[in-house]
Amino acid sequence: MRIKEMFKDDINRNINGVIKVDEKTNVTLSQEVREYVITKELKKHFVTFFDAFDESFDQPTADIGVWISGFFGSGKSHFLKMLSYILQNKEIDGHPTVEYFRDKFEGDPLTFELIEKATKSKAETILFNIDVESVTTNADAVVRVFAKMFYNHLGFYGENLKVARLERFIDKKGKTEEFRRVFEEKSGESWLESRDSFDFYEDEVEETLQEVLGMSEKAAGNWFNGEETDEISIDRLVDEIKDYVDTKPADFRLLFMADEVGQYVGTDNHKLLNLQSIVEELGSRCQGKVWVVCTGQEAIDEIIKVRNDEFSKIQARFSIRLSLSSSSVDEVIQKRILRKTDQAKEILGNVYDDNDSVMRNLFSFSGSTLDIKGFRGQEEFIQDFPFVPYQFTLMQNVFAQIRKHGNAGKHLSGGERSMLSGFQEVAQKLESRDERTLAPFQMFYDTVQTFLDSSIRQVIDRAQRAADNHEGLEQVDVDVLKLLYLIRYIDDVPANIDNIVILMADNINLDKIDAKKKISESLNRLLSQNKIGRTGDTYNFLTDEEQDIQREISNIVVDNSEIVVEISKRIFDDIYPSNKYRYGKNDYSFDRWVDDLRVGQVQNGMSLRILTVATDETDKSELKLTANSSGHDSYVVLADSPYYDLLQQAMKIHKYVKQRNISQLPQTQQNIIRGQQEQASQYEKEATSALQEAIVSGTFYAAGERISVQGNDAKSKLDNVLNYLVSTVYSKLEQVHKHYDGKTADANLRDLFQGKSERAVSFEYEDNYDAAKEMDDYLERQLRQNILVTMSDLQKRFTAIPYGWSLNDILAVLGLLVSYQKVTIKNSGNVVQPNDPRLLDVLRLRSEIGKTEICKRINADPATIKEVVEFLRDYFDEMDIPNDEDGLAAFIIKRFQDQQNQYKLLLNEFKDHRYPNKGAVLDAVHLTGEILTQYKDNIALFNKVIEKEDALYDSQEELSKVDNFFENQVSIFNSASRLVSSLTPDRNALTDIPEAKEDLKQIQKILNVDVKNYNYNEIPKLNSLMSNLENIHDRLLDEKREELIEIIQACLGEIHSKMEDSKDYDLAKGISNRADQQYDKLKEDLRNTRVLAYFAAIENQIIDNKDRAIKELDQLNRPVQKPEVKPKSNVGPQQKSNVKSKKIRSVERRLVFNQASIKDENDIRNYLEQVRDKLETLLKDSDEVEIR
Repeated sequence: MRIKEMFKDDINRNINGVIKVDEKTNVTLSQEVREYVITKELKKHFVTFFDAFDESFDQPTADIGVWISGFFGSGKSHFLKMLSYILQNKEIDGHPTVEYFRDKFEGDPLTFELIEKATKSKAETILFNIDVESVTTNADAVVRVFAKMFYNHLGFYGENLKVARLERFIDKKGKTEEFRRVFEEKSGESWLESRDSFDFYEDEVEETLQEVLGMSEKAAGNWFNGEETDEISIDRLVDEIKDYVDTKPADFRLLFMADEVGQYVGTDNHKLLNLQSIVEELGSRCQGKVWVVCTGQEAIDEIIKVRNDEFSKIQARFSIRLSLSSSSVDEVIQKRILRKTDQAKEILGNVYDDNDSVMRNLFSFSGSTLDIKGFRGQEEFIQDFPFVPYQFTLMQNVFAQIRKHGNAGKHLSGGERSMLSGFQEVAQKLESRDERTLAPFQMFYDTVQTFLDSSIRQVIDRAQRAADNHEGLEQVDVDVLKLLYLIRYIDDVPANIDNIVILMADNINLDKIDAKKKISESLNRLLSQNKIGRTGDTYNFLTDEEQDIQREISNIVVDNSEIVVEISKRIFDDIYPSNKYRYGKNDYSFDRWVDDLRVGQVQNGMSLRILTVATDETDKSELKLTANSSGHDSYVVLADSPYYDLLQQAMKIHKYVKQRNISQLPQTQQNIIRGQQEQASQYEKEATSALQEAIVSGTFYAAGERISVQGNDAKSKLDNVLNYLVSTVYSKLEQVHKHYDGKTADANLRDLFQGKSERAVSFEYEDNYDAAKEMDDYLERQLRQNILVTMSDLQKRFTAIPYGWSLNDILAVLGLLVSYQKVTIKNSGNVVQPNDPRLLDVLRLRSEIGKTEICKRINADPATIKEVVEFLRDYFDEMDIPNDEDGLAAFIIKRFQDQQNQYKLLLNEFKDHRYPNKGAVLDAVHLTGEILTQYKDNIALFNKVIEKEDALYDSQEELSKVDNFFENQVSIFNSASRLVSSLTPDRNALTDIPEAKEDLKQIQKILNVDVKNYNYNEIPKLNSLMSNLENIHDRLLDEKREELIEIIQACLGEIHSKMEDSKDYDLAKGISNRADQQYDKLKEDLRNTRVLAYFAAIENQIIDNKDRAIKELDQLNRPVQKPEVKPKSNVGPQQKSNVKSKKIRSVERRLVFNQASIKDENDIRNYLEQVRDKLETLLKDSDEVEIR
């Protein structure tokens, strides 16, 4: 059965592919309304719109904005047009428009009731394409279009607002017909046909205005020549619209239905705000009588993102938002074009049943991320035949991408209506084929080619001519080229050979193998003529300019070595960036090679060599590779993969770009080159993937043989190669069985060196015995040859092949040797003891390992050890002394350090006191210090102990006396020192007493610590000497205290007697009381004073207080002298008196009467003679001496 006969409707009937809102012929209207398909999505939008519209009849509303959005081809313009037809409800072929929709909503009567309700009221729609009708690009462009369409709707000339306002004025006067008649009489032309050029009818217009409106000649001339602007404010326009609808019935509605508003306002803020203001004013002032319905592309969301504040306000004005998608394209095409007859359905059903499995296998796309598929069942096959379901989805993307990339004119509508015509045209071309035919996708090219830029068409046309003239191309090449153009921008369907075969399938029983062969040959022919490009296994269409640039790029030469460098970067920077391999808990460095190129620094260990297609095949032979890999090298021979060609092509592009001054090229070439740069990046990504595949599928050689390597990706493959290499190259790696890792590694290593960790029964049973024996033998050999071994040497040897030990492994083995006293560690010539806190640093730090020697142990003489042990047992009075060399050395160091610390603490006691035998303590500190200086060398340490045996015994004896002093005698010693110090002021008084003088002398002798061989046995005598001296001192204090109290009593008696004789008793009593208080205080001072010397001062105060009180009392008893009246004299003011004043000298009593001890009369005479001499001396220069 021919395809043409399968369709229910004539496939060759005229169908409008693109819907235009201004297309209104009766034939077009009738077909559009009759064939309009109400999809499930559209039903929802009809409900939303008419529900809101109908509600405005019951409740006034300001929400009168409707925004219909959708991508190209979503049917938004057609939907807008249908709403306009329904609301106007004009008769079409004798029936109201709404009646054509009754059957369309047959299964949904409620929705049709909403629609029918809206049509019962009178409505006028102003349907227009805002872009087409625009007359200006000014800020008020939107209001200007709305004004134009409103005046046009009223029958006025909206193109020119000056003329439109005149016509509106005349209409209000009711003289429209008269004006038109008079103008035609005067001009001979119809007004409606002439008003677009009314400027050329000045006389006729002025005369008509004078006759019809009664204007004067001057007024008419002024209007005609006036400079009235073509502008109109939103406020004025809304007023005029409101005036118009107010003349209509209450249920009248006026709708402005503007198509392509989203595209028109674009990113113009002024237009957006203009539109917002119009809708806002119409809503608030007309309250639902005037509606604004707009369409806009879905892409308008991008405008929202850029100017969210402004657009959110506009969206608020359009509270009713209907979003259409292209998801129902297939439904429309199926119902308008592809409906089948019953006979066709039966035939196609049988075809599907016979070829179900064949078709499932046919439509299996490679690498596609788009939801494209073949037939899901018999019903879909019948419904879509001769098309395949994926074609509906794919063609939507093709149309969208053609517009997006600027390859089409603005009139290409990339949605269902142009798709409608596209599918119709393809079906027409296949109309003579049979039921096994499929529509190949390249046939859709002819449905869009007339809208494409000439630069695209020329490429195809030239290819067609070449094919027609057999100039290197065939017809299949042209078809492939058309297909590659259609899917050029469809990233979701890679243009690889498998997908191209599927897309070009034209028969259910296609032989895919044969088709693939033919298409492969076609692609090669196109590539050879630079008609297409290739990226990996995908192909792409090239324009003329792209072909020229592609040709120039192809001629660029890239050196093989440059490509190898780039391959090395891809492998060792991206795929396998590490230059160390972790085996167990250790890291192993390896040299990296790509062909003959070494990557990075030399590690002098293993090597991983990658061989690319650039390596000569003879160098990749099995014989040569097994021989070369017998040492420390491993080889990876990359499998065949396009990585080399991809990188070569990318590098050609980069090199080409560097050679061109891109900024000086035309913009189109700049865009192409930028595309090439993006392509280069894609090549590089694909090259990396191809390299990974080449590694996974490669062949591997190590240890002199071809090896089988497990792994699902490149990294795991290389890991396993290196794992195998490590296990064979580092043959002695497994000698270390016990490892020290983690946070506790250092602490565990220190314990190991010091022999504190758990040990086996003997050296031979240690876990790391094999490794320790290996290291011990090496040190022994070096010792025999007198070769010094540093820690640096040790690390280099045992980290290298065949050992491969980590640093911690080396330390673990070395620690085992140290703990068994087989090895000595020295740093800068000094032995480093196992407990030295610097131990691990000198074995690890780069700055130290060259100075750290690892020596075979030279053990001390057993006789020396025995002698030292015996001495220490006696010296420390201990039997448990270690008898092994290291244990003994550690014991000596520990005990003598303790001793030295104890002696240093003891020296602190001498800081603030003078104690005996400080020199012995200093000698002991020095002696222990001498011994400890040898702590780094066991033999020297033992010898020093033996050398200092006598000195140690002597020191111990002296220090025992010092220890006894501080334990038992220091308190007595301190008491005596304090007593002597406290009696210093009274020393003269005490030395006058022979017994006290002798006691003091004995005490000072015992306290003298500067003597040699201090006699500690004298210290106990201090108790009796101090007691006797203190008793004598107390007796002297008591005697002097009694003497002074007697003097106080005598002074008080004298003061009290004087008080009794006083003339002013009350004042005298006050003086006496004050004296009593002062003497009470002095008595208290006497009782508390423990120093004889202080009594002299108190005695002076006693006498001073008495003299002061007596003097005050004498002044009370002295008679008051009346002033003498002197006779006048002739003595002038300048004359001096000859009267001489008396000179009185006042001295303290103690200066005259010294303290003395009187024993006999002779002492009395001597003492009085001294007093006489002093008084006579004082009177020599004075008239009177007053003794206080």
